[in-house]
Amino acid sequence: MSDSLSVAWALAWIRDAQAVLAEHRMELIDLDRAIGDGDHGENMDRGFKAVVAKLDAAEPDDVQGVLKLVASTLMSTVGGAAGPLYGTAFLRAAKAVEGDVDASAVVALIAGGLDGIVARGKATTGEKTMVDAWTPALEAAKAAADAGATPAVTLRAAADAAAAGAEATIPLQATKGRASYLGERSIGHKDPGATSSAYLLDAAARAAGA
Repeated sequence: MSDSLSVAWALAWIRDAQAVLAEHRMELIDLDRAIGDGDHGENMDRGFKAVVAKLDAAEPDDVQGVLKLVASTLMSTVGGAAGPLYGTAFLRAAKAVEGDVDASAVVALIAGGLDGIVARGKATTGEKTMVDAWTPALEAAKAAADAGATPAVTLRAAADAAAAGAEATIPLQATKGRASYLGERSIGHKDPGATSSAYLLDAAARAAGA
């Protein structure tokens, strides 16, 4: 496996993410219907379709350009909380990378994404939000990169940790966002934002060949 990921990886990642989010649109709608306003699946599907249309019209020539285009498109096309949260995540991720992406840049990219989500959503771990997927993803990526893993293996570690983090939101009571209005009734449901985050990071790992 390669020691660095190029713009071809970033383009494959986002196109794969669009297909995955379209495939899981109803699942995300159902998850959000249980504890939110039910629009997460629709918003993510519409947002990433718009992103891919922009990529088809003008392919950026580096990873940073791809991430910036994702950020600006999501911010302008996705309603609800997801647009600003994911838009800011991709914007901070873009600022964290320059040129091709090695394992340490994978860590920086995920750290940037998490910073953007925290800055915009003011959430911390354990509040049943996207942060509960991104925080373990960052920890796993750091551990993998520190151990000398390739960028692909680093991404796979992050994606698997994000998936586990999303599952771990099921028993939590939401204390942030719309779901927090439900109080104890939010317990027993998987957080839709953490779920879509896990799908996004899994797409990144698969695009890298992991």
